[in-house]
Amino acid sequence: MMLPSLVLQDSGSSDEANRLMEWLGAIDAGTLIRTAAWLFIGLPIALAISRWARAWVAHNANPQRGLIVGKAIWYAGLLAIIVTVLLELGFSLTPLLGAAGVLGVALGFASQTSVSNVISGFFLMGEQPFVVGDLIEVGTHRGVVQSIDMISVKLRTFDNRFIRIPNETLVKSEVVNVTRYPIRRVDVLVGVAYKEDIDHVRRVLLEVARANPLCLMEPEPIILFQGYGESSLDFKFGVWATREDFFKLKNEIHRDIKVAFDRAGIEIPFPHRTLYVGAQTDPFPVRILSETTDRSMAAPPSPVETEANAPEPDAPESTP
Repeated sequence: MMLPSLVLQDSGSSDEANRLMEWLGAIDAGTLIRTAAWLFIGLPIALAISRWARAWVAHNANPQRGLIVGKAIWYAGLLAIIVTVLLELGFSLTPLLGAAGVLGVALGFASQTSVSNVISGFFLMGEQPFVVGDLIEVGTHRGVVQSIDMISVKLRTFDNRFIRIPNETLVKSEVVNVTRYPIRRVDVLVGVAYKEDIDHVRRVLLEVARANPLCLMEPEPIILFQGYGESSLDFKFGVWATREDFFKLKNEIHRDIKVAFDRAGIEIPFPHRTLYVGAQTDPFPVRILSETTDRSMAAPPSPVETEANAPEPDAPESTP
């Protein structure tokens, strides 16, 4: 049964009160029951359907599409229930739609940043540079994607912090998807002493890769001779691992290299420095002390003292 529309006009507060009382009196018990049923039964059903659709799509496609489908079903169901309840209560939707249009234009001018974020959210959902569960880097932030919403993207960092990044920022910034591909490479910079044999170092590093079960042999490990450092021969040692074992291998491979080098007698040098005073200056005086000499009391003689205290050579014997 259609109820009379409620249209409030500017005829004074008494006329508005009278119209309100007439509208409330026209609502019967059946209308109230149907309205309550739509609110208390329809809303839980719409929420349950949206959650089921989200889980099903996430299982068969990916979590991001499941999130989008779930929200679309929930918002559509919520809008349908609101419209039905208003019609049951006898509201005329024509004035409401007109007011909603004017309000939407006003809100659009007042919230240009939010509109830009919404449009950027559609670009992110269409392009899919990352999905829910990926590890991404945006500027100085690094975290796992928790959700991709219409306004922003939520991240969870490794130290359990929550970061909200507007969609517009992600569209304009450089985003690094760390876990996009199923395998990753662990790069280790290794330096050995100049006296070491390069081929021997290569063989030891390959043995390290073969001995670790987390290292993949396909693609095969890489060993690049980077060049001559200040105190070492520099190598770049790269081994591949699955996305799930990356951080575990990164922690273990450094320890394995140190153990293997110690076993093979390969020296990992520390920086060396050589002091050169120039060809035109006097050399530093050096004096070797015995173990029994009190080094704290002994001072190295100066070159002048050394020269003055030197014994004179014996004069040659004269011949008769």
